[in-house]
Amino acid sequence: MKKNISLIIKLIIINITLFSCDNTSSKKNKTNNTIKDQQDYVESILNFNLVSESDLVSLGFSSDEVNTILVNQPFLNLSKLILLLDAHNKEELFKKAFLPLNLNNANESDFQMIPGVGKKMAHEFVEYRPYSSIEEFKREIGKYVDDSEVIRYLNYVFVPVELNTSRESDIKNLPGVGDKMAHEFIEYRPYKNINHFRREIGKYVDKKELMRLERFVYLK
Repeated sequence: MKKNISLIIKLIIINITLFSCDNTSSKKNKTNNTIKDQQDYVESILNFNLVSESDLVSLGFSSDEVNTILVNQPFLNLSKLILLLDAHNKEELFKKAFLPLNLNNANESDFQMIPGVGKKMAHEFVEYRPYSSIEEFKREIGKYVDDSEVIRYLNYVFVPVELNTSRESDIKNLPGVGDKMAHEFIEYRPYKNINHFRREIGKYVDKKELMRLERFVYLK
């Protein structure tokens, strides 16, 4: 009888252990899927400085409007872009495409152009300046909204990087800057001045792309 009871207890313990492992694995998979979903969301909003002709056509722009936008790339501020969008419903358009804003110097009114960001949240964006990294932005604004909303905001903003001291991970967080370009940014350190940056990075990209990249950097 005692042997049977002991066997039953062992079987119960084994089942509990297996259930615990399955549950942990399920949570891990769920977390991984959530992270992937968030990453996909970040990439779902088109950047007006990176859009192609076919992208603009899909957004409903006429051929003349497409040509005008492409000729005027890169846009260095939101005001210039908005002047070209008078014929469009900007509230709906900005759910699909936007010009990422510099968190440290954009006007509070510009932040209100971000879908779902009203006066109160735009004020919070400004309240925590200066941001040293996008991680700091996520941490501070995460006090007011959930993780998915913070991730959504990343479609619309960036934190500029100091060319000689910023971490490679912060450089990679810049819109449209991948591993290779982040490596080049670091490769030519220390930069003496912005002309030094233009000269070295200009070896890899054309003048328009260099102007777009310059918008993301500064020197102390």
